[in-house]
Amino acid sequence: MPRASVGDLEFEYEVIGSEDDPAVLLVMGLGAQLIHWHEDFCQMIADRGFKVIRFDNRDSGLSSKLDGVDIDFLALVMAALQGHEISDVPYDLSDMANDAFGILDELEIDEAHIVGASLGGMIAQTMAIERSKRVLSLTSIMSSTGTREVIDIPDDCLELLLAPAPTERDEYLDYSAKYSIWCSKKYFDRDLAREYAAVAYDRSHYPEGSGRQIAALLASGDREPSLASLDVPTLVIHGSDDRLILPHQGERTAEVIPGAEYLLVNDMGHDLPQALWPEVVDSIHSHLREATLAI
Repeated sequence: MPRASVGDLEFEYEVIGSEDDPAVLLVMGLGAQLIHWHEDFCQMIADRGFKVIRFDNRDSGLSSKLDGVDIDFLALVMAALQGHEISDVPYDLSDMANDAFGILDELEIDEAHIVGASLGGMIAQTMAIERSKRVLSLTSIMSSTGTREVIDIPDDCLELLLAPAPTERDEYLDYSAKYSIWCSKKYFDRDLAREYAAVAYDRSHYPEGSGRQIAALLASGDREPSLASLDVPTLVIHGSDDRLILPHQGERTAEVIPGAEYLLVNDMGHDLPQALWPEVVDSIHSHLREATLAI
């Protein structure tokens, strides 16, 4: 796959679709890799007339990693729980947004539709806030506005989120079943989850990066004042069964952003199961088409 240089960092990315079609940049979430935007999901969007770009965030996948850059992760979480301002972190969401724009620069793309999931939704929101003229539309999936509600997580989910993942391959594959706690209950397939975990582990298993990405999230604060004045066509998608970022946080995101559309997907948790792709892609496609025609 090609790589983009952004400052001192390099980013692995892939383009799916026709070079001449409008660009859609997909931004993945915490610790996830570009492959977590399933190739078939990407192709469904590309088949409707869009050039899809997926990439690895910094500290994940095959992009640059800040090896040895330590943070006091538990102290940061405790400070956030107590409502204190977070500082002294290696990077924040603005830096991660700049990474994404750097990939667009590498591809000589001035404007793009931005679709982000979970932490990726927060990065996508930051992109729209900071460089709205380059964002044709925003789609925020299973994400939030960055208020302290971001840590309003059920105790069992928070415990799993903060727990260190196993480093050995077999143990990690067994461990993948635990993520059913916040995934779509109706569609969770233990064998498929294990298969996906194997592919992700073999490509790049780097749990250290998740701590720094969470630090970036915590340090970036509340986006609501900026989102309230956003002038970018916005679609917010959330799952009714999401137990990691609760549905009311998606609803709040749509309430804050002027003119935002809101889609609550029944039986969807904090994941994108294949059975729900048609509904999700149909909604995204309609949104992208309307935003494109409005230019």
